[in-house]
Amino acid sequence: MKKPPKKNGPAGKRKPRSSGEMEQSGSHPLEEKYVLRLYINGSTLKSTLAVENIKQVCEQHLNGRYDLEIIDICLQANLARDEQIVAVPTLIKRLPRPLQRLIGDLSDQNKVLFGLDLKIRE
Repeated sequence: MKKPPKKNGPAGKRKPRSSGEMEQSGSHPLEEKYVLRLYINGSTLKSTLAVENIKQVCEQHLNGRYDLEIIDICLQANLARDEQIVAVPTLIKRLPRPLQRLIGDLSDQNKVLFGLDLKIRE
């Protein structure tokens, strides 16, 4: 007789991985690929700063382990609507999980690193 499938906890809750699971999956946090989307509004000052700031963070801390897509909501409003973007600039970290959203020009590098799970809070 088959066992019923395991039920996961409440939505949005993650079960912490054990170190054995990390090793089995072959992924190491320092090797994971980051998938980022930055929503901007044309060439406004804040949008321009956000682009420069996230590119700098990616080059310094992700060493080519990232895909950065820059989406101008003036040109692709449907993508902003689908992602429920209510303020720009907004950075969305899609991978690695969990999904994170950072709003603003991304000038506070410590907050950006923390939001991308690249730094622990001091």
